[in-house]
Amino acid sequence: MPNPSNTPSAAAARPDPDALVAQLKADQQQAARGKLRIYFGSNAGVGKTYAMLAAAQRERQAGRQVLVGLVETHDRAETVQQLHGLELLPRRMLAHQGRQREAFDLDAALARHPQVLLLDELAHSNAPGSRHPKRWQDVQELLDAGIDVWTTLNVQHLESLNDVVGGIVGIQVHETVPDHIFDDASEVIVVDLPPEELLKRLKAGKIYPLEQAERASHHFFRLGNLLALRELALRRTADRVDEDMRDYRRERAIGDVWPTRERLLVAVSGQAGDDALVRQVARLARRLEADWMVVYVDAPARQHRSAQSQQAVLKTLALAARLGADTATIPGAQVAAALVDFARERNASHLVLARVPPAARRWWPWASSRLPEQIARLDPGLDVLLLSVPRPRNRPEPAPAREAPWPWRGYLGASLACGAAALLAQALLQVFDPANVVMLFLLVVVLSALRWGRGPGAWAALLSVLLFDFCFVPPRNSFGVNDTQYIFTFCLMLGVALVCGQLMARLRHEARVAAERERRAGALARLARDLSGALTQAQVVQTALTTVSGVFDARTGLLLPDAQEQLQVAPGSEAAIDSSVGRWSMEHSQMAGRGTDTLAASDALYVPLMAPVRARGVLVLQLRTPDRLKVPEERHLLDACASQIALALERVHFVEVAQQTQVAMEGERMRNTLLSSVSHDLRTPLTSILGAAQAGLPHAPPGPAQDMLAQIRNQAQALQQLVDNLLAMARLQQDGVHLQRAWIPVDELVGSALRQLGGRLAEHPVQLQLPADLPLLWIDAAMIERVLVNLLDNASKYTPVGTAVRVTAQVEREQLLLRVQDSGPGLPAHLAPEQLFAPFSRGHAESSISGIGLGLALAQRIVQAHGGSLHAAAAEPGPGAVFSLALPVLPQPALD
Repeated sequence: MPNPSNTPSAAAARPDPDALVAQLKADQQQAARGKLRIYFGSNAGVGKTYAMLAAAQRERQAGRQVLVGLVETHDRAETVQQLHGLELLPRRMLAHQGRQREAFDLDAALARHPQVLLLDELAHSNAPGSRHPKRWQDVQELLDAGIDVWTTLNVQHLESLNDVVGGIVGIQVHETVPDHIFDDASEVIVVDLPPEELLKRLKAGKIYPLEQAERASHHFFRLGNLLALRELALRRTADRVDEDMRDYRRERAIGDVWPTRERLLVAVSGQAGDDALVRQVARLARRLEADWMVVYVDAPARQHRSAQSQQAVLKTLALAARLGADTATIPGAQVAAALVDFARERNASHLVLARVPPAARRWWPWASSRLPEQIARLDPGLDVLLLSVPRPRNRPEPAPAREAPWPWRGYLGASLACGAAALLAQALLQVFDPANVVMLFLLVVVLSALRWGRGPGAWAALLSVLLFDFCFVPPRNSFGVNDTQYIFTFCLMLGVALVCGQLMARLRHEARVAAERERRAGALARLARDLSGALTQAQVVQTALTTVSGVFDARTGLLLPDAQEQLQVAPGSEAAIDSSVGRWSMEHSQMAGRGTDTLAASDALYVPLMAPVRARGVLVLQLRTPDRLKVPEERHLLDACASQIALALERVHFVEVAQQTQVAMEGERMRNTLLSSVSHDLRTPLTSILGAAQAGLPHAPPGPAQDMLAQIRNQAQALQQLVDNLLAMARLQQDGVHLQRAWIPVDELVGSALRQLGGRLAEHPVQLQLPADLPLLWIDAAMIERVLVNLLDNASKYTPVGTAVRVTAQVEREQLLLRVQDSGPGLPAHLAPEQLFAPFSRGHAESSISGIGLGLALAQRIVQAHGGSLHAAAAEPGPGAVFSLALPVLPQPALD
């Protein structure tokens, strides 16, 4: 009979350890982050702000700290009443175009760090001059700081539903929020109101003033619009609930579930409608829980597209990146082949294309009826999805015929080259036959296509045929043809010229793409090679600044942290640097500055240098061509360069740390050897001096002789304790701590230590508070006794004569706390308490008090070996210092 634990069902029920570890890490990260609660509704006036404030009042009454960062009441009496008793954060005044505007004070909210912060209207745009252009970015920073944020949101402000809402209500909403903000929220509370009730509130003036409400009821607040928006809000919430349910099932899923995910590949072309296609696929990918990518094929036919079309492509790719897609620009002579190859490389299961009305199909490269057939022929296993794309209402689609202006210089050059070839052919006809002259025109066509591209090459082919007919075929100086054989010659010549021109144009395009790839790969290889040979931070900085400046055609700079973690401008930096922007970029591990959504008014781009252990600085670029990094490949190259620089800085840092550690270890080893040798040589004479003093002290007559022997004994004991500490520290450094444990009562331990220091503690009254019911300790008695001797000796040496020394003991949280408190001057002000336990550390370097700073260091090593801790603090109430020794209390042994 099989073992039930080995059956497939039992194995399937066993959780995956890797999944459990990943889930644990995710839970730890999520626990350190603030929680976002969104009050979600279909429209303004459904009561989102009111519901948020009512919940805030309940939280305040429950004892939580609630702070109102910014709430828009719109002068609604019931909403204003809900603000009563809640603390309001003062707003920040920003100057813009000579006027003062109120804005949310992000820095003040971070400094206050409340438990709950209310921030209304998540999709709102911030006032000019704010740190972030959008309020949802402020919310992200607040959540990263560990602050819970409550906010409100309408369905029309979700990025993926922007075009859908625009098609329903006929109004384009410009303030949007990325969908991942909504999806990552800890809690979404739907605030719903039937459309009829909402219209009643509108007519009663509870949403807008009466004159404004009348206009709204005829435009946005129509019954059909409200019904559609309500359905969108409920469906979007249902999708989120369904995602939560699937997450719950995945966390508890059986181990043999097939892990393959859907992967969508979306092709865009820079035409009107690409943004709507991207948003539509974003919704589809979210429902399918699929990864998705957006690509643009840079084919030779698109070399001479207008700058407006190129900017449209970059804008679409940026939108896709914000919605969570991977983006890329791929070269390819044939669009279908390039898409199929990329889909195979990325393991894409579906290829998504746009389908447009037939009237526009001849102008739309992606919607060509031949493209899906070509893809199906190249890869029958790749599914092709054609999605209908609505035309934007607010802007007319540009006419494709006017999309790209003619490169007139290329056509003019091709015309002049053909004319020069005709003149040269006139001279060559005296030596060669007309058939040989044709090769001259073919050469001109090939060179024109290679130099100026596809269009000028085709124009050169046509012009060459016409000139050959006009100048060299009888009857000359006319386009007439006497022999019909020349018609075949003209057609063949035109065909050969066009084929050669197209091949050369394709070769030119592929050479340009290869050159770009070689430039990026070569730049990254040179940077990696130069950084691998850098041995110091200065060499890394010089290599990074020189290479990055040449690759990106920019003025560059570096911000590097110093020993106090303050960012300093590296020598050789040319860019104008704002350290505050660099500090924000490094702390949040995000790009900031020009071209980003954070502090975009800055003149430079700030790129954090993220290494595996921590951030190592900030790379600053002042690009001479700001739009350069909008190309995804250039952005990927910048990320790769930043990673290489960060790794080089971290490598140099750890090399320096390793060198310093090695030097310190060698010095420590030499010092321990020297101290051990000296200590052994001192033990014999010290023992003789101490024995002679103790033996002669009872027989000495009272007076100066007896006092002198007592002084010799005391100093010999102090010196002997110093030698014992030296030997003990040397043994600990070499052999570690070897404990010989036994059950020891606390009072016996304290009494033995006091007996050893009887002479040195004679001038200090000792106060003991040792309860009778203290438990036994499982310790090495000799070592812990040495700890107490060092602590008591330290108190006797550094406190005035006559001051009391208190020794107390008590049990707290399964630990025995043994405290030694003096009434002296307290801890040194120039040293942190933990620095007192460093070897050879003294409160005052130059002092008449004997000692070399080993007693506390030795005591801490011994206590840590016992699984305890030793801390120093100022006495409360003062004066004086307290050394607290904590030792674990184990289950007590049975006593006879």
